[in-house]
Amino acid sequence: MEQYRFLMIGAHPDDMELRCGGLAMRLRRKGHQVMFLSMTDGSAGHHRMTGDALRERRRAEAQAAAAALDVAYRIMPVADGRLEANLKTRELLIREIRTYAPHVILTHRSADYHPDHRACGQLVMDCAYLLNVPLICPDTPCPNLTPVILSAWDRFKKPLPFAPDVAVPIDDLVEKKIDAALCHVSQFYEWLPYVEGWADVESAATFEEKTALLRAQLRARFAGEALLYPALVPDGVCFAETFEWNEYGAPLTDELRRAMTDIPAEK
Repeated sequence: MEQYRFLMIGAHPDDMELRCGGLAMRLRRKGHQVMFLSMTDGSAGHHRMTGDALRERRRAEAQAAAAALDVAYRIMPVADGRLEANLKTRELLIREIRTYAPHVILTHRSADYHPDHRACGQLVMDCAYLLNVPLICPDTPCPNLTPVILSAWDRFKKPLPFAPDVAVPIDDLVEKKIDAALCHVSQFYEWLPYVEGWADVESAATFEEKTALLRAQLRARFAGEALLYPALVPDGVCFAETFEWNEYGAPLTDELRRAMTDIPAEK
């Protein structure tokens, strides 16, 4: 089987851990290359910490998650909460994609609750055709490779609901995926309980109690996709990650589908 390079592009440190962490580990175990790219620095994701201290903390958390998943990890120099689908950022992303030359890009859809997520998905689509236009960003050579583009699951229905084309079973990986997500302590133990109103986590007396509550919450979250799309996963699978093919990229081949899932093409 061909060895692939996967580039998983999220708006923030922790986005792709939640959406693609299981797939990332499965790919690495099979010898494929995986890089996570966060388009912002995470510097707005807290209610007490600010500035350089938060930025550096989130960078360290991302590196801990990278070690847990056995992936490379890069963070772009764009301020959290200020990502825009503009020419400057598009050209930054074109250079990142060309340098890594992925066979596959995974990212957000351009319909999402967070403006950074929307901008991230839009930027990937805006880059797609231009990746092989030599006079755009001529300082970074074109890879002459058109990547497949896949969008990760989200719950939003408008303008169009998510329609999965591939599901990746992660029952054997879900606990390690949770480990990687919880490397982002500033988010799961502090910021998200505050902003999302997770009163049980906020009021838990010890770190261990918070961890138990968070693990149960994340298991329930990661079980949702397998429940929503049972026709795409083998019988008995409880946890899955699902992805929608984006027609701005190359076709999703049966070989690539098998590389991601180990499920025969006819399933």
